Amino acid sequence: MTVFGASPVVAAVNGSAQSMTAALWAANEALLREAELLLLMAYGADGAPFGNRSFPLDVWLEAKEVITEEVLREFRAECESVVPEVKPTTAAVDSGPIAALTEISATARLLAIGAPTGEVAGLFSGVSASRLSREVSCPVVVVREGHQSGPVVVGVDGSTLSEEALAWAFEEAAIRKTSLVALHAWHDGDIAGLFTGEGALPFPGESLRETENRVLGQRLAGWRKRYLQVPVDQVVVRDKPRRRLLDLSEQAQLVVVGGRGRGGFAGLAFGSTSHALIHHAKCPVMVVRATGRSAE
Repeated sequence: MTVFGASPVVAAVNGSAQSMTAALWAANEALLREAELLLLMAYGADGAPFGNRSFPLDVWLEAKEVITEEVLREFRAECESVVPEVKPTTAAVDSGPIAALTEISATARLLAIGAPTGEVAGLFSGVSASRLSREVSCPVVVVREGHQSGPVVVGVDGSTLSEEALAWAFEEAAIRKTSLVALHAWHDGDIAGLFTGEGALPFPGESLRETENRVLGQRLAGWRKRYLQVPVDQVVVRDKPRRRLLDLSEQAQLVVVGGRGRGGFAGLAFGSTSHALIHHAKCPVMVVRATGRSAE
């Protein structure tokens, strides 16, 4: 696959209304970041051996390619109409979507995909958002219609991965000129969800909530200094993070979470929290993985 510029924002396109929403979100994100926008559509099948093509496979692929090019022209025109400052590049590839997006994710800033409409989070037929979020090497944003205003919300559990989520969340809040809500949540029996390490032991007479709130403040201190323009509201609750993140998504313009943290956000890209956010959040959800790559 050809590499399109340096770290583009990539939108996965499949012709659906959901992927159009994702493409327009990605166009605005590219504008905010002064980045290139790539509209990518993969019309092959993951795992299909296309090395030895024979009739009718060639005919089928040729027909799919024609349809794909038509869809990409439509999406490019709509993005240029809504966000004229951004001039999208398009790419049609005959591999499967997971293979295509996994490859482009090595150089992409982030991937935007349409929100699922059923139990299986379909990107292109049969491809799940949760599978994609664990296989690509850049953040995945599951996009649905949401607020143009409101804070960015980030889930924090104290892991190394949640530091990466914080980096992306602060950057997103800064470029959107909005505030940040940093949520730390744990529930009964969820000892792994508590902050650990230096400073996490309670002071004499300090409640568990007070300890967690203090440590969260310490974890946020460096980011606050770096992003002085971003107002921060830290929220510490004894509750399941899934429920609080869903509640906060009703007024947020973006929710950012680590893809495999520990404690309250453990296994996010694979378990119930992921499923709930991908299917029921009221705004776009960014799933960040441990890649070591900067948000900028």
